[in-house]
Amino acid sequence: MLKLMVVLVMFSTSQLFGQDGPPPPPPPPNGKDRAKIEAARAAVISQRLELTPEQAEKFWPVYNEFSKKREDLRREFFDARRSAGEGQPDDEQQRKLVNLGMEIRQRELNLEKDYSGRLMKVISAQQMLKLHSAERDFQQMVMHQLQQRRNMQQRKEHFRDKNQQLRQRRN
Repeated sequence: MLKLMVVLVMFSTSQLFGQDGPPPPPPPPNGKDRAKIEAARAAVISQRLELTPEQAEKFWPVYNEFSKKREDLRREFFDARRSAGEGQPDDEQQRKLVNLGMEIRQRELNLEKDYSGRLMKVISAQQMLKLHSAERDFQQMVMHQLQQRRNMQQRKEHFRDKNQQLRQRRN
């Protein structure tokens, strides 16, 4: 579930690439959990944009296509970075990665411009502005849940370790 929530973080248009390029995509989630996250994302965005049923019917296919293409761009950089080697790539490889990162950022911007135009044929400019805010808010909600889950897991591990220590002392 943790990995699945990270996937949604990648779908946010407000997420900017770092200096090294786009963030790496996480491993693909299983279908059931991904469907839950996608449903939650759709609910948040639909509610925040106040999409009518007619708008939603036209909006979601275009938006999902955009999200898939954006994910593919980010995966391209991640794959190139991985193929450069886990160790320290040489200076020439690093230069190529920096250039590829910039090229992909430009392609992502072009993609966003194209899809913004397509989306504004379905939703208003005001709703388009709300979309960025809704994506950012959903990303924050996901990150908050991830942090809560990490904290809970750490507490469980801490108590398990303490219980194990107590049992060892008693024996």
